[in-house]
Amino acid sequence: MAEFFNFFGTTGLAQIQLPYIIMLLVGGFFIYLGIAKHYEPLLLVPIGFGIILGNMPGTAIYGVYAEGSVLNQLYYGVKFGLYPPLIFLGIGAMTDFSTLIANPKLILLGAAAQFGIFATFIGSLLLGFTVMEAGAIGIIGGADGPTSIFLSTKLAPHLLGPIAIAAYSYMALVPVIQPPIIKLLTSPKERKIRMKTPRLVSRKEKIFFPIIGALVTILIAPGASALLGMLFFGNLLKESGVTERLAKTASNSLIDIITIVLGLGVGASTQAIRIINGTNMGFLTARSIKIFALGALSFCIATAAGVVFAKFMNLFLKEKINPMIGAAGVSAVPDSARVVHTMGQKYDRSNFLLMHAMAPNVAGVIGSAVAAGVLLGILGN
Repeated sequence: MAEFFNFFGTTGLAQIQLPYIIMLLVGGFFIYLGIAKHYEPLLLVPIGFGIILGNMPGTAIYGVYAEGSVLNQLYYGVKFGLYPPLIFLGIGAMTDFSTLIANPKLILLGAAAQFGIFATFIGSLLLGFTVMEAGAIGIIGGADGPTSIFLSTKLAPHLLGPIAIAAYSYMALVPVIQPPIIKLLTSPKERKIRMKTPRLVSRKEKIFFPIIGALVTILIAPGASALLGMLFFGNLLKESGVTERLAKTASNSLIDIITIVLGLGVGASTQAIRIINGTNMGFLTARSIKIFALGALSFCIATAAGVVFAKFMNLFLKEKINPMIGAAGVSAVPDSARVVHTMGQKYDRSNFLLMHAMAPNVAGVIGSAVAAGVLLGILGN
């Protein structure tokens, strides 16, 4: 019996606590959303399973914070910001910037949506976070998980878990969060506005765009050169016409592998209990709740800012734009664009907004990376 009790003391059953149970349920809920509701399954399923792995009682000595463990090795790319630029490489290789090139004024909608980042930065300061922490939290408003991870590793690595989970959660919940805000800020007449078919973009324009885009954006935000450089490099691989194999690898195999290890690593980092110097630095703290609340506010503000700015632009445009596409200014690609297109179809079955919404959507990816670079340049020095 003594041997049995000694063995039982080493099992997770003997070490289970309520915080672990809560996080296991959270992990299960993420997996449910991914599988049953199809909310970003490629993200939520790995993250959800990672949350379960990271919160199994008795496994802390084998977790992401245990030097030399398997999960610790996988977490290396998260901790040191290696995975986000590789994700951006894949995004660039699968993105078509044609609609943005054809209608460059729509880049302003992507810029307007970044207002949520700076509004949340101020809100974070008011809730007692430090300037560095506020900068990392604010980027959640861009609805860009890789950028949130990248900036968190530089400014507030101790908040990486809750910031990353919040960013990916709101990315997955785009179809739930954005429609009510769009309906609140637009009229039925505005939702039916049809936009002119974009002009055809030449191959030369597509090739020059990533080169010029990299030069301009990195000059503005050198701190985000890793993200922006990889984004435009991936797009150049796609559009050059001579590196098809590299573009396919970046947009398929590479991004899939990185998504798996990043999701598992981020999920496993959300340990419910993590005692450092006598203080619980785990995931289930009041600080995490504040971050989730600020993230929700940030995302709502970003969506609203894009819609409102589109309505403002219409005051000066002869050819009106459908203000719903302003909501796609957040960088949740391509979910935000799909939401706008679906809403447009409800009011006019023959109104196709997807290609128009993709312009501010991809502009939002660039805008969130630039905003991260600006914050890093100001706060990281």
